[in-house]
Amino acid sequence: MKKKFKDTIIIGFALFAMFFGAGNLIFPPSLGNMTGSSYLIAMIGFILTGVGLPLLGILACANYDGQFSNITDKIGSKFSLVVTMALMIVLGPLLVIPRTAATTYELGVQPLFGDINPLLIIVIYFIINLFFILKPSSIIDIIGTVLTPTLLVMLSSIIIKGIVSPFGEIAPSKIDSVFPSALLEGYQTMDVLGSVILASIVVASIKAKGYKTKNEIINLSLKAGLISVTGLAMIYGGLTYLGAQTSAVHEGVSRSFLVITVAKNTLGTFGMVALGIAVSLACLTTSIGISATVCEYFSNKFEKLTYKTAAYVITAISILIASMGLDSIVSFAAPILGILYPLVIVLLLTSFVYDKIGRKVMAYTTYTALTIGVLNTLADIASISKLKDALNIIPLNQLGFGWVLPSTFVFIITFILVKSTETKGDKREVCTE
Repeated sequence: MKKKFKDTIIIGFALFAMFFGAGNLIFPPSLGNMTGSSYLIAMIGFILTGVGLPLLGILACANYDGQFSNITDKIGSKFSLVVTMALMIVLGPLLVIPRTAATTYELGVQPLFGDINPLLIIVIYFIINLFFILKPSSIIDIIGTVLTPTLLVMLSSIIIKGIVSPFGEIAPSKIDSVFPSALLEGYQTMDVLGSVILASIVVASIKAKGYKTKNEIINLSLKAGLISVTGLAMIYGGLTYLGAQTSAVHEGVSRSFLVITVAKNTLGTFGMVALGIAVSLACLTTSIGISATVCEYFSNKFEKLTYKTAAYVITAISILIASMGLDSIVSFAAPILGILYPLVIVLLLTSFVYDKIGRKVMAYTTYTALTIGVLNTLADIASISKLKDALNIIPLNQLGFGWVLPSTFVFIITFILVKSTETKGDKREVCTE
């Protein structure tokens, strides 16, 4: 019992740290600043999508041996290859991994040490990252027992000080639609995409600790997931409240500026140092988890590519892209994420009921979400106003959720048609007999 409890805590802490990346640190204060006195409603909305969806991703993948590809395979092998490969590339060396390094420089290093050569910091960052990912068997334990507690201490010190001694007046909300805006902010953390990648390393760690049956793996994943999301919810709530304390003074400033302001106003110079450490650890733990999983995926997919070689290649690509700067990384990746996000969410949701709905319902529902995502991305990239206007007729599309109602509609209609066909087939068989 003691072993299981300890394993759950370690894995839960590690999962928290891998989820809590740079974006998670930046979004809540900005949300609090926008929503002001309505910060409680904002907290609920942000937690629903920023915490609930990642937990959904972990549980869905745990049900399929931790492999997201086992879910995408339900639709077809070619579809699975394209989607999984795209996800690994986009959330690996193309976006998340280099973004963590760029953010560490801009929020963790530059505010404290000035304009140090960013390439030097990025290279040092990835040397540290490489050290951890070359020891994949110990990644979860290192993150869960060393890095996460340090990260929690740094963030907690800022939040507790801000709660005990508020540093600013809380103004009325600057926006009307607080709850939908909060849902969208949580949605934009992109943790649900990360969850389908991180699930494999979590399940592998659970198996390495001696838990082999499917029920044991799902049970431990659920408990570790709950520990993770509880920690995330507490940190998100605290940072949102601190952000609300800036609402009377700051308006229209960058997210980075708000995070730095919160740290400085709560603990002064120590707050800046604590923020630098927190940002660096948040980014590093996310990068370690995703890097290890991406290396494992590509080394398994290509026989001639070893895990070690994959680690070196991904590190080199990540250094190159990270040197472009944070804004450039986010701008070129946003359209791709607009396609992947709805696709992944629908796949996860339908995977829970696959045994009851079958391949056709899952496929048509997924393709509907994919189509809406592609059309919205096309309209944005090519600035096709007529297409954008047509898409905005769909409820929730302007909020980024245009895929929800069409996918739900197709799911229901397809399910009815499939069941109707099956019923007719059963009747014909009875008549024949």
